[in-house]
Amino acid sequence: MRQAERAIFDLRRGMPVLLRDDAGDTLIAPIEGFGTAALEEARALAGSAPALVLSRHRLASLGVDVSDVSATQHFDSAQAPGFPLLTQFALGRSSAMPKAPRLAPVPSSAAERAGLLLMRHAQLVPAALAFAVGAGQADAVVQHLAEGSLLVVKVASAIELCESGPGQLKRVSDARVPLANLGDSRFVLFREEDGVREHVAIVLGERENWADAVPVRVHSSCLTGDIFGSQRCDCGAQLRNSLAAICSMGGGVLLYLAQEGRGIGLANKLRAYRLQDEGLDTIDADQVIGFSKDERDYRIAQQMLDDLGIQRIELLTNNPEKVSALRKAGIDVVSRRALYGQLNDHNQHYLRTNRVLKISGSPSVSSPLGKIDFENRPLSP
Repeated sequence: MRQAERAIFDLRRGMPVLLRDDAGDTLIAPIEGFGTAALEEARALAGSAPALVLSRHRLASLGVDVSDVSATQHFDSAQAPGFPLLTQFALGRSSAMPKAPRLAPVPSSAAERAGLLLMRHAQLVPAALAFAVGAGQADAVVQHLAEGSLLVVKVASAIELCESGPGQLKRVSDARVPLANLGDSRFVLFREEDGVREHVAIVLGERENWADAVPVRVHSSCLTGDIFGSQRCDCGAQLRNSLAAICSMGGGVLLYLAQEGRGIGLANKLRAYRLQDEGLDTIDADQVIGFSKDERDYRIAQQMLDDLGIQRIELLTNNPEKVSALRKAGIDVVSRRALYGQLNDHNQHYLRTNRVLKISGSPSVSSPLGKIDFENRPLSP
């Protein structure tokens, strides 16, 4: 497992890793951070042409339906596309796709599937280049491994890392932080086991003054909205309003999770923004890049609340799907309270898309303020 965690950092640096199982060795490389020279080096080391591993969401945006998490496009060795065309297949819009070679992917091998899962875990573009290592390349691979220029990971370990969730969070540090107009708070920082992400619990008020069902907001980080006041979303307003609401209720906790862009990461969120500028809505833009409508994992929130000794909560959210997701993660959501964002010319389409997406959830969780009319309330991300 430790080797799989190390592989995340190599991939984020644009370096290939070697995945190994009983079927043989497969060199896996990211589309993001790679390039033509690196592609030729990987091809020479493996002794084979690259195959392109794409997520089912990316393939759906190209009109190809697959049932597994991924599928793999193989190319004729003599006519394998160069890196720019591979990038186009991984990220381009269907309207800009070249007519040849035509995509006809086949089920991914275990190593190819593991490679794609590693890309997602690293918050890279969910597309992978896969090179089957030929029998005649064993000595070259051994030399790279001995030099430390190549990392080998068991396929099973890579899959286990990516499918087991965030792993055990570690409570790292905490401190008193006075907040404007809100008084003292305590920031408690948690780090995921693989060291990639950090999350913060913002504890407001005195514990003895909290309600039995502790007011809690689970807020996914949004650099553009929370810090810089982007008008493409209502995240900043939701963050500030929820902190004020928690204080007015006698105190509670805001969990600030490092799950930018519904879990796809800041780089991919900005890629999605560019696609939205071309006319796509937020869900379709995420699919073009290769992601589902929501990649977040709320087991993180459950671990943080456990560490803080909180068993029962009143959830501050407009999103009924978040209630279901937190309950599925093992959190006792007793009730729900609505929050309000700010509508403007830049976020109307975004909020309408979220509303259509989320009103399918049943508003079965009661609130002290009564049931919420999801049809007429803009919903937060």
